[in-house]
Amino acid sequence: LAQQPDASATITRTLFVGLAMIESTAIYCFVVSMILIFANPFWNFAIAQAAGQ
Repeated sequence: LAQQPDASATITRTLFVGLAMIESTAIYCFVVSMILIFANPFWNFAIAQAAGQ
């Protein structure tokens, strides 16, 4: 930006689009991990195996 101030609008737009894509990927991964942790039908079996029952 310091060498090409005329391109600041394009660079800023590209920056925010990339940031939004990365952030949405992180949110989707978080949602999928929460679903796997709390809605997985085999979770109770895994806990029972870990507890030695």
